[in-house]
Amino acid sequence: MQTVIVIAVTRSVNLKLRTLAAGLVLAVPFALAACGSEKTAPNDHAAGDCPATPINVVVSVDQWGDIVSDLGGACAKVTTVLASSSVDPHDYEPSPSDAAKFAGAQLVVINGGHYDEWAAKLAANSASGAPVINALDLDKAQGGGTNPHAWYRPATVTALADAVNAKLGDIAPQAKDYFAGRRAAFTDEMKPYNQLIDTIKAKAAGKTYAATETVFDDMAAAVGLSDRTPAGYQAATSNESDPSPADLDAFLRLLGGKGVDVLICNTQTEGSVPEQIRAAAEKAGVPVVEVTETVAPGAKTFEAWQVDQLTALAKALGVQS
Repeated sequence: MQTVIVIAVTRSVNLKLRTLAAGLVLAVPFALAACGSEKTAPNDHAAGDCPATPINVVVSVDQWGDIVSDLGGACAKVTTVLASSSVDPHDYEPSPSDAAKFAGAQLVVINGGHYDEWAAKLAANSASGAPVINALDLDKAQGGGTNPHAWYRPATVTALADAVNAKLGDIAPQAKDYFAGRRAAFTDEMKPYNQLIDTIKAKAAGKTYAATETVFDDMAAAVGLSDRTPAGYQAATSNESDPSPADLDAFLRLLGGKGVDVLICNTQTEGSVPEQIRAAAEKAGVPVVEVTETVAPGAKTFEAWQVDQLTALAKALGVQS
């Protein structure tokens, strides 16, 4: 059996780490790094002059901020609150200046759930008149909703793009044609992403994986991979707690016996636990592919970030694109 590992790449910034509690016999705690500092992108993906006054849009995290900026083009002034920062969205404490940003919003886009609860509260308190697009609500409508990393579910990315396009057109009807053009351009830009997903699913269906975290699980499912992460380990990391020594040992034995075709590992995790897991995979000859929770440094767009990761996964699985 060919074995593949998928591991996420960290941002090249000083990330605040979520540290697991001490007490493992087999490993010391590890920490999770997350996303971003404020970024305002009024024209990052603009194409042509806007026929209306640009819409003020506030987005909680950069995974969605890039997509919204792409869809809005010159007709949207997009402020992403957390982009490349040292702050974990789960733990972020918004400042008065953040509330001021939301106060001027005409549209708010959040991830939803426990991932960015602070954003939902700011939207309710400081932007009560602005429509709110919640990615996890859209994810549930697509049959998901249990994994907070909704940007890794292709159907939810499409649903969010459609929802943003519709709301922008409602807010600025005179720019509807412009937004329709931006939406069509986004579809074209996403073709390599969608083609890679289809190719991997067609040629690697039934392959198995294990993961150090659940961040990539929805994408793994989308390409037809089967999850063999030890249940106890997965439950612990999903709850941001320590896996037990027995759960970690089960994971290491799984890799040592080449019991999976792919290991998916978030490199925004630091500490001896992920180091042991990666070492066990490498010792067993399990290929490693790196992914990130946040938009990777150097990636020009959401699409480019995702395509780079999918290309690496295809190569690791021996899939010719």
